[in-house]
Amino acid sequence: MEQDEFEQEFYSRNPEGVFKRLKTLTIGIAGAGGLGSNIAASLVRTGVQNFIIADFDKIEYSNLNRQFFFPDQVGQYKVDALKENLLKINPFVKIKTFSGMVIPENVKLLFNDVDIMVEAFDRAEMKAMLVHNWLTLQPNRYIVTATGLAGFGNSNSMRVETRGKVVICGDRESSPENSGLTAPRVAIAAAMQANAVVEIAMRL
Repeated sequence: MEQDEFEQEFYSRNPEGVFKRLKTLTIGIAGAGGLGSNIAASLVRTGVQNFIIADFDKIEYSNLNRQFFFPDQVGQYKVDALKENLLKINPFVKIKTFSGMVIPENVKLLFNDVDIMVEAFDRAEMKAMLVHNWLTLQPNRYIVTATGLAGFGNSNSMRVETRGKVVICGDRESSPENSGLTAPRVAIAAAMQANAVVEIAMRL
């Protein structure tokens, strides 16, 4: 099937104008684990065609309970496996990957061309680093972040809050050290982040 025909069929159930808008944008995702892999999958299915995705980590069996990977991909770099999986959803998307640490010195180099930034790290200090650097480098562009997605149940505690150009998803409280991580709550946070990206895109 040719690309135009594929896209016409694939995105035929989208709200009017969504695919037309999303395909013009580039989305950056820092982190390709439970949040990042699921955010990327949702955004591909919604119409995003251009991604820049960075993560240093390799897939472990313990990741498979909540991340968009499969047993035969264990040991691969997450960005490589995620690219493979996203191309299985839509073979026409364009994905640039970086397999390494995101640090203050390379945020601009990696993500300078993205229209909306997505923070999908595990550690609080990495989240804070990226948000701080992004707002310094790109004060007029949004960053969508998440905090508080551990445990299970209590879905109503998950919420979205916008502070200037920062959109925060999650319950702000739950910690994986105390509550563990399950697919449903991680997926809720990831879906909230992906949905926020679409909402922002339609306002740009």
